[in-house]
Amino acid sequence: MSKHKKLKDYEEQIKQCVKCGACQAHCPVFGEEKKESVVARGKIALADALLKDDVELDERFMADMSKCLLCGSCFDKCPNLVPTDEIVMAARREIAARKGLTTLGKGIGTVLGHPALMDFLVKGGKTFSSLLFKKVPEGSGLRLRFPVPYIASDRTLPEISEIPFRQRHPAFIPGEEGKPTVAFFTGCMINYAYAEIGEALLAILKFMGIGVHIPSGQGCCGLPALSAGDGKTVEELAERNLEAFAPIAAERIVTACASCNHGIDKLYQGLGPGHDALAERVEDILVFLVKEGLPEKLAALPKQEKRTRVTYHDPCHLRTQGITKEPRALLKALPSVDFVEMEGADRCCGLGGTYSVYHYQTSKKIGGRKATGIEKSGAELVASACPGCMMQLQDTINHAGLPQRTIHVLQLIARDLPPYAG
Repeated sequence: MSKHKKLKDYEEQIKQCVKCGACQAHCPVFGEEKKESVVARGKIALADALLKDDVELDERFMADMSKCLLCGSCFDKCPNLVPTDEIVMAARREIAARKGLTTLGKGIGTVLGHPALMDFLVKGGKTFSSLLFKKVPEGSGLRLRFPVPYIASDRTLPEISEIPFRQRHPAFIPGEEGKPTVAFFTGCMINYAYAEIGEALLAILKFMGIGVHIPSGQGCCGLPALSAGDGKTVEELAERNLEAFAPIAAERIVTACASCNHGIDKLYQGLGPGHDALAERVEDILVFLVKEGLPEKLAALPKQEKRTRVTYHDPCHLRTQGITKEPRALLKALPSVDFVEMEGADRCCGLGGTYSVYHYQTSKKIGGRKATGIEKSGAELVASACPGCMMQLQDTINHAGLPQRTIHVLQLIARDLPPYAG
């Protein structure tokens, strides 16, 4: 029996939506499509109709319910705090229970639920990457040479890592005596595509004298599966991660991916006491580093003559948690960085996991709104704290013909550390 809430469990929250329309100003999808069915109050009306069996599960209904980025911006600004993102996920689970998962949803569940299969597919993708992909100029990502289902041919993708991050390192790297120890939830994108982010994290923790556990048995947080309506796979992944992290004597489980941080915190609450306790231990790495005094240590380093102009994009899954000051504090303290705010820094990039697969053209338009702010900033690098946002932003930059590159905040920090740190 599923441990996740069912749609009927949200009946009272659905009633709390007074259809005021405040969500319209904050919904990225509505900003492009201008349709009532895609905005939060429209989704609430659709969920209510589904709950009452007043609607056919036809193609139009399915499409409308899929048009949500799950960014949480509507909930963040809702005067009644109606959890539209949770209601949408519950509605998708309800649809999957009645009609089954889509072909893509089944594929996501199969791959995420079998780590050995994921490793095999990634290894195969790396082996044949030169045949399947071509490099975008100046190392700004890859694009497909041949059509592949669900992936647009003009979409920028990151290069697959030669060796997955978790396979490069032991399960425990000790720190200095008297210093804290953390566990690192790597997530899929850092493990398979952006291993350099993980390497930067390790260099920083070494500089701070902090030990780190990297459990080999961990898996995906489950957010891609749940966005597809596959609650069963999420519960299986949650059990795997609980088994991997629960025995580790580390007060904090740090994440370097905004979506993973949100996924564990949001998805695991309510699955059981063990999962609740696991979720409570999760903390974004930038928040952890600020608490540990890293900005002060960075500010004490000699300022460099040659500095890089850097701006910052707020990932929705950190912004809606109020995590906005910490990345900026770290960037401003870096001796090689001139930090500049971007116009629309808190605007969604348009990724939304499976949303950008099903609705890439709209996703691209949402991302395109970021290009103006990036160009106006005059920055050379666009920093973020989410690998998914980095991928989407680089795609936006490439489509706009801009010269900027995306980078994780951790990579900029690691670049400025003394040589002995890594």
